[in-house]
Amino acid sequence: MRLNVTIEKQKDGTYIAYNTNDDEVVLVGNGSTVNGAKDDFFNSMHETVDACKENGIPIPCSLNEEPVFKFDIASLFEYYNMINVSALARYLGINETLMRQYKKGDTYISENQLKRIEDGIHVLGEELSRLKLV
Repeated sequence: MRLNVTIEKQKDGTYIAYNTNDDEVVLVGNGSTVNGAKDDFFNSMHETVDACKENGIPIPCSLNEEPVFKFDIASLFEYYNMINVSALARYLGINETLMRQYKKGDTYISENQLKRIEDGIHVLGEELSRLKLV
């Protein structure tokens, strides 16, 4: 079983990474950037594995797998900063101003709208993966 790790931007502008699906272990990472939060999360994983080894405790299976990271909108655009927010909004058929508000965390985003954005990013990714350059 892999750890599902959510990365979110906090109100103070920092980022937090935490696992959401493991009853055996709760891990948290914090940082001023998404990469910082991910690095701190991995550090928490390694420290937990080391502590288990030192104390003769079985290592939870989830700590032997690469975690799956899930992003909120603000964290997504910070981590993948090569994505132009306005251009992506146009591609997805979403109002550009609204998408910028989502990025800043200034407005509520419904589950349907979140799914629309995620699905659109997946379609774009599939398109890009089939791309051939000449």
